[in-house]
Amino acid sequence: MIYVLATIELAEGTRDRFLDEFSKIVPLVRNETGCIEYGPTVDTVTDISAQLPLRSNVVTVVEKWESLETLMAHLVAPHMQSYRPKVKDFVIRTQLQILEPC
Repeated sequence: MIYVLATIELAEGTRDRFLDEFSKIVPLVRNETGCIEYGPTVDTVTDISAQLPLRSNVVTVVEKWESLETLMAHLVAPHMQSYRPKVKDFVIRTQLQILEPC
């Protein structure tokens, strides 16, 4: 099993438009072979002292895949290829953390 945390830093004021476009691909991704979990998250307010400062222009996608091979197939899926140009003007940077259970 592979876990992915995709941190997407967005241009100021574009998060809602990004999430609107992102929500269109979520059902397609969840139907991909090997997808166990896939969904966008945003920082939430807590009083937990160890929490990082809130990031109003960040979306973190939490993913779980059966294998590295199914993740790799996801990255080149046709719906992902057509989605990326639609959000390219919103995205400043994307960082991936790819993890495995120990």
